[in-house]
Amino acid sequence: MAISLASLRRTTATQPPRLLIYGPPGQGKTTLASEFPAPVFIQVEDGTPAGLEIDTFGHLTDFPSVMEALVSLDEEEHDFQTVVVDSVDKLEALVWAQTCADNKWSSIEDPGYGKGYIATEAVWREFMELCNVLRTKGMNVVFLAHSSIERFDDPTTASYSRYDIRLHKRALALFQDEVDAILFLNQDVTTKEEKQGFGKEVKATGGGKRWIYTEGRPSFVAKNRYGLPHKLFYELGNGFAQMAPYFPNTQAPAMQAEAAE
Repeated sequence: MAISLASLRRTTATQPPRLLIYGPPGQGKTTLASEFPAPVFIQVEDGTPAGLEIDTFGHLTDFPSVMEALVSLDEEEHDFQTVVVDSVDKLEALVWAQTCADNKWSSIEDPGYGKGYIATEAVWREFMELCNVLRTKGMNVVFLAHSSIERFDDPTTASYSRYDIRLHKRALALFQDEVDAILFLNQDVTTKEEKQGFGKEVKATGGGKRWIYTEGRPSFVAKNRYGLPHKLFYELGNGFAQMAPYFPNTQAPAMQAEAAE
């Protein structure tokens, strides 16, 4: 078909969101993901937070098992509305192992010059394509990841440390390109100076409040395509309810009573 001005159409976002939620351990990433509508978990990481009940395929320890779980969601009848991968940094080790098996390498470093990490992209894309198939069928896609503190060399100023997603840079670039939002979940931290002897000591304090950060800052990576506020106060049970009004074709659930009071 010939392309011309007559072929122009107006469009807008209509598909369910693809999100990556990351942060330090114990901040509630898994709990937040469980608030999404009818979630099913692809658990690559062993263990579930105490008091939380989830639907899961169990602890998956190899890449083919992860793909089989995703295929079952594609091919079999079910009522799940969200697929959660917990976590993609643990999945990375399985991707490396699969890449090594495909190429008969003893380790991902075998081919040298970073070629092993380049080869992982084909395996990652196979995984991502299947997640996207589920999205086209109406499922939300939520990836969970841990954070690491990395040195960032900013060409416009001095280098500094920031929170980043615990993935190799090639996998990280793929996720940054693919997902609609990267959300950083962390507690608020303030500092104060206290006099200690002849000097001053800086101590970290904070009220223990957790925030969902949706826009990047020098100290952490984040983004979103939905016009979310730059941060949202995260109260357990109400995280998804706060974000849902910004997602395409998504009905927001009622906020829990504690948050409404």
